[in-house]
Amino acid sequence: MKTNLLSPGRLHNCNFTSIFAIRIEIPIQSSPAMKDQLGEIEMPAPEARIQDRIRYLIRLSRRNQQQFSELAGIDSTVLSKILSGRLRPSEAFVNRLVINLGVSKKWLTDGTDVPYPRPEHARTIEAPCSPQSREAFAGPAAAGAPVYDIDVTAGCRELSRMFTDDRIIGRLNLPGIDPEWLVVSVSGDSMVPRINNGGYIAIRPIRLSSPISWGQIYVVILDDYRLVKYVRRHPDKNMVVLHSANPEYDDIEIPRDDIRGLYLVEVIMNYEIIA
Repeated sequence: MKTNLLSPGRLHNCNFTSIFAIRIEIPIQSSPAMKDQLGEIEMPAPEARIQDRIRYLIRLSRRNQQQFSELAGIDSTVLSKILSGRLRPSEAFVNRLVINLGVSKKWLTDGTDVPYPRPEHARTIEAPCSPQSREAFAGPAAAGAPVYDIDVTAGCRELSRMFTDDRIIGRLNLPGIDPEWLVVSVSGDSMVPRINNGGYIAIRPIRLSSPISWGQIYVVILDDYRLVKYVRRHPDKNMVVLHSANPEYDDIEIPRDDIRGLYLVEVIMNYEIIA
């Protein structure tokens, strides 16, 4: 698994070059290697018991039962009894897992759906199929959302100060992409398969005073790092959990006050937009 760079209230000294970028250069595992890692955790069959699906969530979280209980905001004794079959999961218990972990209730209760369904907010655009779509990228003077050539992981400068006109390399004019949004590229495998290495995302700034939409994908700005992650609720209201789409990466728990900026991911484009 990948080593956590962040823990509550502190940073680890790790050689970290990227989780998110507006052009990020990082070491990336080969696809076969990554598939081997992902294959270590096998999802329960639809006919499996709810206990098996909870065990899957525990393994996926890379935590022991006690740590998982704290993350999910549930009693560890109750969890132990449920896993051993001595106690039937109550509706309140299931709802707590659904709310605090962002897991699908349908999957948890009857095995249908997927554990973590794609957030409805961030829309995915795959490779364009029409000539018009393929020609959507134009020069900086054209109409459309600005595309920036910036490496967000280089240095610690606040991202909003980097969105200047001289960094615009073109504009993207596609249906569903607001001209006021900011288009940036992504490298790395922490958000694969949700966001592919080399893909692009359209983002918009969010006020820190605004409520967080739990389970959505954000660009999270910290003092020393800029990350793209699912943001999930933490049992401690003063903390948040940053979750990767790639289960090879550990969750990151950070104090909410450590967040210096947030950008909501509106659209994901898993293809090269610049011809």
